[in-house]
Amino acid sequence: MAASNLAKALFWGFFLERCLLFVDSAIGVNWGTLSSHKLPPSVVVDLMRENKIGKVKLFDADPEVLWALRGSGIEVMVGIPNDLLAALASSIAASDQWVGQNVSRYLVKGGVDIRYVAVGNEPFLTNYQGRYQSLVLPAMLNLQQSLARANLAGYIKLVVPCNADAYQSASVPSQGVFRPELTQIMTQLVSFLNSNGSPFVVNIYPFLSLYQSADFPQDYAFFEGSSHPVVDGQNVYYNAFDGNFDTLVAALSKIGYGQMPVAVGEVGWPTEGAPSANLSAARAFNQGLISHVLSNKGTPSRPGIPPVDIYLFSLLDEEQKNILPGNFERHWGIYSFDGQAKYPLNLGLGNGWLKNARNVPYLPSRWCIANPSQDLTGVTNHMKLACSFADCTTLYYGGSCNTIGEKGNISYAFNSYYQLQKQESKSCDFDGLGIVTFLDPSVGDCRFLVGISDSSGCCLGCGILCALWFVSLWVIIYLRVVDSL
Repeated sequence: MAASNLAKALFWGFFLERCLLFVDSAIGVNWGTLSSHKLPPSVVVDLMRENKIGKVKLFDADPEVLWALRGSGIEVMVGIPNDLLAALASSIAASDQWVGQNVSRYLVKGGVDIRYVAVGNEPFLTNYQGRYQSLVLPAMLNLQQSLARANLAGYIKLVVPCNADAYQSASVPSQGVFRPELTQIMTQLVSFLNSNGSPFVVNIYPFLSLYQSADFPQDYAFFEGSSHPVVDGQNVYYNAFDGNFDTLVAALSKIGYGQMPVAVGEVGWPTEGAPSANLSAARAFNQGLISHVLSNKGTPSRPGIPPVDIYLFSLLDEEQKNILPGNFERHWGIYSFDGQAKYPLNLGLGNGWLKNARNVPYLPSRWCIANPSQDLTGVTNHMKLACSFADCTTLYYGGSCNTIGEKGNISYAFNSYYQLQKQESKSCDFDGLGIVTFLDPSVGDCRFLVGISDSSGCCLGCGILCALWFVSLWVIIYLRVVDSL
């Protein structure tokens, strides 16, 4: 009888655990805006809706972006930059103000469906040397109080996107532990997340593992099986994503939270900027990831239990990102900067292949190239100047324009600067070495871009003209009234 009751208890315990953890994974995207060729936010929102993307993760709370998301039905994670953590950790008034300005004001009928607030972005990253480590929990406690005062604590969940370097393993996933200096704070953080019904958010990048280690098996980075599987007791790992994910699961188990729901805040593959970064590799990884996650197979440590959400990194290329980690940093998008799909990809959302952005406000179809009638021997300083402002990473090793020749390199650099300057006529001069052409100089896979018009400038101009028009109208009306008296 006792054995029977024990069996029942174990069964129901297992059943409840799976009920708490299991949920069909949803595929979302990261929308970063570090670009000088920004699409109007409304065009980006339309692009997501056209592709049935129902979740988006932001890195800040840009009012223009949030305004465009109103009424879209897209679930939103807004972000708090790391440099705001100190103020939010030290002042409940600052926390109240942030919630009021960036959350409450948008949660109205027909407003923005904000579900999460990301407190910092990888604040425990090793490279930060503990700069934000002591600020995260105090900021979260203040923000939670602010949400409670706004009657939003039961709806908006606080999370902390963590880099995978927060945990480590000496060999196999089951030996995963948090970094020693993070064990205490992670225990407190996960306790807070657990008590408020929030998932643990982690960023996983198999590409970086491959990029940073010559000994890393290339096939282990993808999802088509590996000739170098990792054997961990009864569990066998055939891809780095599962291995990394279960290393986190083991670390969570060791601090008493083995059943903690996990969401993947960033995961993806760049299309250029390194030997292993190209269109075919990016497509193979992202399509393999989507198929793997949506199969609901889970991982060896959590069979049948996939991550609660996965946000692809990223939606669009960002050519203003810091390239200190590598030139690939500007090329993570599944779309180019102008919302054009780089390769066929099925997001598994019932919409087939990616659909391109519509109503893109391109600048006129003209380009700046090296003047064929000029001696280009003195062009070096002009190229350096152009590339110090504009993005020339596609010209370097691993880039799609790496093989277009010396004159092609000059033209690409000139044009990148010309488009950055919104095709201002003098920006194609370069002491007479540049010339404007109306013939597309793109070569093979090397695309010479045409920039996007500054919609904010257009709106400003319209606003000024409209204001002048209204003032003029009222003056005319006033004068007519005076004349009639």
